[in-house]
Amino acid sequence: MLVHMTFDSEAVARAYWETAEARDWDAFGELLAADVLYECPQTRERVRGRKAYVRFNREFPGDWHLTIDHIVAGDQSAVTWTSFVLDGGVDTGLAFLDFDTAGKIVKITDFWPEPYEPPTNRAHLVERY
Repeated sequence: MLVHMTFDSEAVARAYWETAEARDWDAFGELLAADVLYECPQTRERVRGRKAYVRFNREFPGDWHLTIDHIVAGDQSAVTWTSFVLDGGVDTGLAFLDFDTAGKIVKITDFWPEPYEPPTNRAHLVERY
């Protein structure tokens, strides 16, 4: 069965981060399916449902800010790369968003990779930046 998509997954992904940055929790919640699932594999945290996930974000501590660096979007998914600033430090965030056919976000898989120093035995193979 062919399902006709009536939403722009890139626009929804952009709105997801823009409403979070604006602390517009009502608009943020409107982007989520009622049974949205959030997972953060590195910390093994899982949050189920719109109400719980909005609260999870609303109560995140500190004066944080984020910017969108890149979005790659498909028919029913998008990947975002963000820069997250908290207490003077900058972290990179990678989020995988899955959408239902109405354009609501049904799943977020969130990665917050830490930078690290590479092995010295490959220094002759790379350019550092």
